[in-house]
Amino acid sequence: VARSHRALSAGAPRGLQTLAAMFEKVVIVDCRGHLMGRLASIVAKELLSGQRVVCVRAEELNVTGSLYRNKLKYGEFLRKRTNTNPSHGPFHFRAPSRMLHRAIRGMVPHKTPRGAAAMERLKCFDGIPAPYDKMKRMVIPAALRVTRLRSGRKFCVLGRLSEEVGWKHSAAVKMLEEKRKARDKAYADEQRKQKAAAAKSKAAATKSIGASAQVLAAHGYA
Repeated sequence: VARSHRALSAGAPRGLQTLAAMFEKVVIVDCRGHLMGRLASIVAKELLSGQRVVCVRAEELNVTGSLYRNKLKYGEFLRKRTNTNPSHGPFHFRAPSRMLHRAIRGMVPHKTPRGAAAMERLKCFDGIPAPYDKMKRMVIPAALRVTRLRSGRKFCVLGRLSEEVGWKHSAAVKMLEEKRKARDKAYADEQRKQKAAAAKSKAAATKSIGASAQVLAAHGYA
């Protein structure tokens, strides 16, 4: 996750004249095409350093290894339970967002006050619910599958794995995502039309004022 920095003022003590981290209010990470473990480790560090993170489209995460292999591994996990009373845990989440949340939790000391505070800064969602569908979304280059997994290696999509182990809301999320993409396309088309109209009007105005356009451009009014 990209983070901007600034230097402390020159009047600060010598030991404090270092680069100070400047946090964004919230960072929205689009999980599509990322490897789950690598994304989880980077997000965990950001949470512990104080950054608020929202992970969206968790169902589009990738997991290394074939779907068959990952189903076997998750099947072994499902067999782990409290023998005397299974309601005591461990709890086996089926939704992709909860699987990601648990993976991040495993990389954070969540039983300490510092770790508990870090986990409160995290939100994970299937799909892209409001208001995050109108906000800028980021990727993490160090966790992208195309940059980290060798070509030809097997991988599976977390949403498909979740369906295989009991997630029942895949169809609903897909329907909502299709509606969101249609809205985004309509908005992008409208913005494109407005920019084209503005450029056309500017060209017409420049042509009408003739030689004065160069004088205006020299003073930054073009």
